[in-house]
Amino acid sequence: MAVKMRLQRHGSKKRPFYFIVVADGRSPRDGKFIQKLGTYNPLTVPASIQIDRQKALDWLQKGAQPTDTVRRILSFKGVLFLKHLLRGVSLGLFDEAAAMEKFTKWSTEHEATVSRRQGAHKKARNDRRDQPVVRKVEVATKTEEAAPVATAPVNDAPLADAAAEETKTEE
Repeated sequence: MAVKMRLQRHGSKKRPFYFIVVADGRSPRDGKFIQKLGTYNPLTVPASIQIDRQKALDWLQKGAQPTDTVRRILSFKGVLFLKHLLRGVSLGLFDEAAAMEKFTKWSTEHEATVSRRQGAHKKARNDRRDQPVVRKVEVATKTEEAAPVATAPVNDAPLADAAAEETKTEE
């Protein structure tokens, strides 16, 4: 049985809301699932993600395969990094205390980055909200047409007569 970690869609039309679930790969998208790991709401800025890290980590270690979107969510929340660190512990590269120290350091830096982005977004949204709405109205104005250049009609007849006279004189 192929176990997948995937999104299960809820919400109304054009208002998606997702559950992050572990399900049999053969079951339908919104069908039967084994366990619910969290939620994902892409409509908020930034997208709100609630996930149980320990449950997700347990399922990854059991061999559950995340879909592309769930893999990005797990990476954003640090579950894949934690799995990577625990694999290093099992291989004897470093001890569990060092792994947890690295994870907490990453987690604090990540939270600071996310909060900085949220603050920048809120500031930009408030700045847009404070500015008055200015609508440009283009007024069609009649442009001054350039005065037509008066040209004298070209009279090629005198030149033709002169050329004809020259040929007669040469004969």
